[in-house]
Amino acid sequence: MNNSFNITKNRWQKVYWFARMLINTDKYGGIGKENKLLTTVASSLRLLQEENIKKPPNYILSLQKRALKNILYERFKNAKTKKKRIEKLIADLDSEISDLKDMEVFILTCENVMLPINQALGNIPNDDKEFTLSIAKSFLDVQHEKGLATVIKLWDDLGVKGSLTAERVEIIKAFATLRVLLSQKNDLSQLDKDVILSAFVQEFERRAAQKRKSRAGSSLEDATSFILEYFNIPMYHEPEHFRTDIEVDKWIKTKDGWLIGISCKRTIRERWKQVSSAESQILSNYKIKQLYHIFVYDEDLSDEKLVQLGGQRHVFYLPDESRILDYAKSHLGLKEYVRPMSQLIKDLRKQL
Repeated sequence: MNNSFNITKNRWQKVYWFARMLINTDKYGGIGKENKLLTTVASSLRLLQEENIKKPPNYILSLQKRALKNILYERFKNAKTKKKRIEKLIADLDSEISDLKDMEVFILTCENVMLPINQALGNIPNDDKEFTLSIAKSFLDVQHEKGLATVIKLWDDLGVKGSLTAERVEIIKAFATLRVLLSQKNDLSQLDKDVILSAFVQEFERRAAQKRKSRAGSSLEDATSFILEYFNIPMYHEPEHFRTDIEVDKWIKTKDGWLIGISCKRTIRERWKQVSSAESQILSNYKIKQLYHIFVYDEDLSDEKLVQLGGQRHVFYLPDESRILDYAKSHLGLKEYVRPMSQLIKDLRKQL
């Protein structure tokens, strides 16, 4: 109980909360992503303390707070949309920083938490292509259309593994650097150091997860683009004013002037409710002939989903060895719109 109380009251707990304030875009303007600004802030605050070391603590603190306010106001003086948020940040930091020790926590957060995290995240790829492109091309060179399922799953697996490995490398480097720095601070207890290190890891993982989510959303869309480009299938822009819940990755224009939408997803769970709302009449209004769905994993495809969506011009391409595909081939109500993935390019070429 005492240990928990001590951790809660530990001054260095503010490292995490300062980090959250600095990166909060909606409430405080998200200045924590601006490395140059963070460097200027931290360097100025530290210099003021060093140059006025013999002055009263309250005097030094007032100088630092005024400098922080002036730096932020000068940086965002022409940013009308951010002005209120920056004022809110300044006011809340003023409340949170009550003495020179709090200011030291804030400076360390800028220098040794925010800046290293920004740098580490910048070294992590924004997409998975660099881990997958050459390998995917090799499979299609050898297997052609029959390699589609392998390429899509490989793209997903290798991309995720490659990016996660990059994350691990960066956090280990940054963590090790921070640990060495803290080991040189004799005025910190082991608990203080643990609190700071855990704040760093928690904030790094939170932001890395956001980047991971964004990357995952584009990964299979990148795979779709790569496949269409590889087989010289021309892509088209989406229908004008087309605004529904359907998420379509790519569009193909057919020889009769209609469109086919192509979507590549891991499972149907990601879009079951969205696609079920796309009735045939909506598709006709935008001259959309069909929607082709490519699925990496298909075990959650029930007869109900396939029949309902298939009747609304949705066609499903599943891995050639899929159990669901094998079942659908002999099913009177499913065989028309459940097809082997290796048939996708042939079906598209018929439409061009």
